[in-house]
Amino acid sequence: MTDALKPLDIDTVHAFVRVADFASFTRAAEALDTSQAAISLKLKRLEERLGYRLLERTPRHVRLSPQGAQFIVAARALLNAHERALGDMRPHAPRRLVIGISDHVAGPDLPTWLSRINAYDPLVILEVRIASSRDLMAAFDRNELDAVIVRNEGERQDGEVLAVERFGWFAAPTWQHTPGTPLPMATMAAPCGVRQLATRALDEACIDWTEVFVGGGVMAVGAAVSAGLGVAALAHRVAPAAAVDVSQAYGLPALPVSEVMLHSRISDARSRETLRALSATFRSVLQR
Repeated sequence: MTDALKPLDIDTVHAFVRVADFASFTRAAEALDTSQAAISLKLKRLEERLGYRLLERTPRHVRLSPQGAQFIVAARALLNAHERALGDMRPHAPRRLVIGISDHVAGPDLPTWLSRINAYDPLVILEVRIASSRDLMAAFDRNELDAVIVRNEGERQDGEVLAVERFGWFAAPTWQHTPGTPLPMATMAAPCGVRQLATRALDEACIDWTEVFVGGGVMAVGAAVSAGLGVAALAHRVAPAAAVDVSQAYGLPALPVSEVMLHSRISDARSRETLRALSATFRSVLQR
């Protein structure tokens, strides 16, 4: 068989697509449960097989080359066809994963995560529940969820730390606080852990505050901030794009960092692979 007719190796194509998805050899290795060196070797072999460079690498960035941008379309189609061919031969029903994600963790990046998981495992039925970390942990302990990605609000040490996030006090660029009046706050309803964290910090700093908006989710709180209703304690990643951190301007107390944790009881091999990919996706976004 000539080189021109030699079939592509599925594992090397898989490695290439994962590196492209995560823009990182490290995250791709985590998702595929292998080493960065092994991923690099697979990419080298694939590029040698094709005769052109697929990725452009610098110390800080990994991006597709022009040829790689063309090849990845066919590569995804090949992987999807391969996965579906295997799925057609499996006698059992499609897998369903029920995953809870804290509202303060999901934020605006949820579409990116769902897209990457669908690309990684197109046969999985992914059921996602968005709620507070406390409610999700309670549901997990009742065996209602296969896995949860939540803020660490207690002393539990049985999960995996995905990232550590910074919080700040965010407001609209034109917002101003009237001296001598309570600090107007936009929050989520109790028992939100971030609300508790924020109000405790203000009380310990002897800063009067009042709730002017209570939202049912982070997006609602962000909308109140953008509308100029008041300030909100938010992770930098989920704060509205135009909002500014007013901590120093108004002498607001520093907020503690927050651990984002993964708790899982998933046992079957393929679902664990999907969860690894989800974890790597979270790390790639949460740590940017």
